[in-house]
Amino acid sequence: MNETTENFWQVWNNLPPWQPPEVFWRLYYDGQGSPMFYSMEDLPGNYIDVTPEQYSLASMQVRVVNGKLQQLSNKQTKKMMPSSTGTPCHPSDVAIVVDVDSEHQCWRMKYNESN
Repeated sequence: MNETTENFWQVWNNLPPWQPPEVFWRLYYDGQGSPMFYSMEDLPGNYIDVTPEQYSLASMQVRVVNGKLQQLSNKQTKKMMPSSTGTPCHPSDVAIVVDVDSEHQCWRMKYNESN
């Protein structure tokens, strides 16, 4: 064996055992419990851990209530509502998003369910 081979085996034998990376499935949600996106990354924000099956479905017809995932009925309506927080829009046109430093009205999406 030459010196290069000896060096290789010395390094190889001193390597720590390989540990597979931790795998997790997360649903990130906003302050109202509405889903924003599913991810396998460790990102800042509110999230709950979901099962691999829930992750693969990636359903947006869910809400997070008290830290638990709840499936919504198919009878759901949503409506834009003026709010003190939310997306800043032009005062006369909700379709125009403006900078928060300019005159604006904030709007947010409100979800309503029916039986």
